[in-house]
Amino acid sequence: MWARQREASSMYKRLSSRDYADTLDVESRDYMNSMDLEDKSALLQDGTGIDTSNPSWRLSFPHVLVATISSFLFGYHLGVVNEPLESISVDLGFSGNTLAEGLVVSTCLGGAFIGSLFSGWIADELGRRRAFQLCALPMIIGAAMSATSKTLAGMLLGRLFVGTGMGLGPPVAALYVTEVSPAFVRGTYGSLIQIASCLGIIGALFIGIPVKDVVGWWRVCFWVSTIPAAILALAMFFCTESPHWLYKQGKTAEAELEFEKLLGVSHVKVAMAELSKLDRGEDVDSVKLSDLLYGPHFRVVFIGSTLFALQQLSGINAVFYFSSAVFKRAGIPSSLANVCIGIVNLTGSVIATALMDKLGRKVLLQWSFFGMSVAMAIQVAAASSYASETGSLYLSVGGMLMFVFTFALGAGPVPGILLSEIFPHRIRAKAMAFCMSVHWVINFFVGLLFLRLLEQLGPQLLYSIFATFCVMAVVFVKRNVLETKGKSLQEIEIAFLPQD
Repeated sequence: MWARQREASSMYKRLSSRDYADTLDVESRDYMNSMDLEDKSALLQDGTGIDTSNPSWRLSFPHVLVATISSFLFGYHLGVVNEPLESISVDLGFSGNTLAEGLVVSTCLGGAFIGSLFSGWIADELGRRRAFQLCALPMIIGAAMSATSKTLAGMLLGRLFVGTGMGLGPPVAALYVTEVSPAFVRGTYGSLIQIASCLGIIGALFIGIPVKDVVGWWRVCFWVSTIPAAILALAMFFCTESPHWLYKQGKTAEAELEFEKLLGVSHVKVAMAELSKLDRGEDVDSVKLSDLLYGPHFRVVFIGSTLFALQQLSGINAVFYFSSAVFKRAGIPSSLANVCIGIVNLTGSVIATALMDKLGRKVLLQWSFFGMSVAMAIQVAAASSYASETGSLYLSVGGMLMFVFTFALGAGPVPGILLSEIFPHRIRAKAMAFCMSVHWVINFFVGLLFLRLLEQLGPQLLYSIFATFCVMAVVFVKRNVLETKGKSLQEIEIAFLPQD
C-alpha cells in the first residue's frame, strides 16, 4: 500500500518550495477569500473540481497504525516489570529491598519526564517521523541493557533509557495522528493510541505469565519489546511525514505530495488552502516558554495543562496501584486482577473509539469524569463503617472496575487527542511537551504520596478528595472545552484565536 502511494504522481508540477509556495499562495488566497471554509460544498456546484466529500480513511490508516506502535510500547513497558519483579529482585540480589524494587518500577517515569520535556523540540526540529525513530532507539537500547543486566545499577540504567523513549512517544504520536488524519475520523484514530497502550499493558501481563516457572524468563520479557520497537523504527521510513510540519518548514511541494498520499488527489487543494489561510509567517523555532505561559496562547495551554492535571488528580493511577490489594482481599490472585483491570480498560477504550466522532470529545469527557466521581463515591461507601465486610468488598471491586471503565471512555483517551487539536500549529509540539511534563510530574507525586496519604487520611477521606477533583473536572470541561468533532485543525485554530 505504501509503495503504491509513494509512486502516485503529483497533481501539480514539482517546483521548488519557494516557487510553489508563491504559486499556491496566490491560488489559495483567491480561493479562500471568495469562499468561507463552511461553504466549501458550493464549490462542487461551481465546477471547480474540488471534492468536499470525506476522503477515504484507508489512505491514512496504515500510517496511523504504525504510529500507535509507540503507544503499544508505552503500555508494554509500564507493565513489563509487574509480574517479573520478584524474580528480578532475586536474580539481581536485592530481594526484600522495597526501595530498590520501587526504583525499578519508577525509574522509567523519571526518564519519561525527561523525554517529554524534549519531545516538542525534537518533533519541531527533526520532524515527526524522525522523532518516532528516535523514540524507538532508547527503547531498544534500554530493553537490551535491562535484559542483559547482572546488577541493580544496570537494570536502573536500562529502565531510564526506556523511560526517555516512553516520554517522547505519546506526545509525538498525538501530534502525528492529529496532523495526518482526516477530520471526520480524527477522534477515532486518536482513540487507537489509548487502545494500543491497553494492548501493550495486557501483552506485558501475558508475556510475564511463565516467569515463576521458567528461570530467567524476565530477560525474555525485555527482549520481546525490542521487536515492536525495531518495527516502528523501520516502518517509519515508509510512512508519510506530517504535511503540517513540512509546510511550516517551507517545503510546500512536499507537503502537497504527502496530502495526496493521505487524502487523495481531489482533496489536496482544499487542505493546502486551509494551511495557507492560517500561515502568518511565524517561526516555529522562536517559540519560548513565555509564549506558552503568557500572551494569546495562554488560554489553550491553560486548558491543556489543567485537563492533564485533573486526569491524574482524579486518582486513576492510585486506583491502578491499589487494585491488586483490593482484589487480593476478595481472594483473587494479583495476576488475574491485573488482567481484569486491563480487559475493562481495553473495553472502555474500544467503546470510546466508536463514540469519539459521533458524540464528540466534550460529551465523552464530561460523562467520563461524572462516572468516575460516582465510582469514587462507591469507594467512599465501601470504606464506610456502615458497610458490612461482604458489602464493602463488592462495593470496592465494583467501584474500582467502574472507575477504570469510565476513565477509559473519555478521561483517558480524550485529553491527548483534544490538546493536539486545539493547539495552534506554531506551538503545537512544544505545548504538548509542556502539558505532558505536567502530566508526568503530577503522576510521580500521586504515586509517591498515595500510600502515605492513605495511611494518614484513611481511604474514605482520600477517595472523597479524588471524587471532588472529578466533579471539578466536569465543571471545568463544561465551561472551558470547545467541541472539535468534525472540524479541521484550521477551523479549530480560528475558534481559539483571541478576539480583537
